[in-house]
Amino acid sequence: MRTQHYLLLCLAALLNQQVLMMPLINWNKHQLKLDTRPLMFPVRLLGVDARTLNRGIPWLSVALDCVDIFHQGFHTSGVYPIYPSGPFLPLSVYCDMETDGGGWTVFQRRMDGSVDFYRGWEDYKHGFGKADGEYWLGLQSIHLLTARKKYELRVDLEDFENRTVHATYSEFAVAPNAISAEENGYSLLVQGFSDGGAGDSMSYHNGLKFSTFDKNPQGSTNCAEINQGAFWYKACHMVNLNGLYLRGPHASYANGIHWATWSGYHYSLKAAVMKMRPSSVG
Repeated sequence: MRTQHYLLLCLAALLNQQVLMMPLINWNKHQLKLDTRPLMFPVRLLGVDARTLNRGIPWLSVALDCVDIFHQGFHTSGVYPIYPSGPFLPLSVYCDMETDGGGWTVFQRRMDGSVDFYRGWEDYKHGFGKADGEYWLGLQSIHLLTARKKYELRVDLEDFENRTVHATYSEFAVAPNAISAEENGYSLLVQGFSDGGAGDSMSYHNGLKFSTFDKNPQGSTNCAEINQGAFWYKACHMVNLNGLYLRGPHASYANGIHWATWSGYHYSLKAAVMKMRPSSVG
């Protein structure tokens, strides 16, 4: 009996060592994001308190969003893993832990033009870019988050004269109550505007389906192609934050990074950040 018990312990220890030595993998946009910590399963010997193996954090206590991370005691803005798809599917996001009380999950970030945002449906569905730079989180991930909690939206904008403004909306969701979010077109719910100097450009897009140059629910007018972006277009937009990075004034019409009530259609903004936080916070 002792020999069998010893062999089992040796086998478990060997398995644990193999897991801990798993290489870090740079997952692409259609796979898991970089973070192997949830794949590590230390062996707990008899009589050892399980809490000591995970620094006192319960095993199933994974963060759904940046507010959960904030409540775990992390108050510095930066990249963190969240788990909107379950405890074994980490997703890297940038968490704003400072603005207006912190806890904001950033799902869109423009800052320097280093990432091409003129992309097709699959990229906007799954996400692209890097969380420590410019990126789009992905429509499916945004839907999964807003299906679990009620969120507010904040949009921060900056021009090339270093002026900053923002707008907030007390209700924000993607494909709310939809059985199939993609078949629903990842429709937008945004309402409850509060002004921070930017004016209300987003309400125009409430209720609309998402459009890319290769998937256009509007019919004859392909606003994504015309305005060289991707968004919840109508005919066509007051917001084009996924447009071309044109670095300030430009002669072309409505194809830059625009927030019409502040920048108009001939000035492309320097920076734009879209982020969400549970509406019960703040």
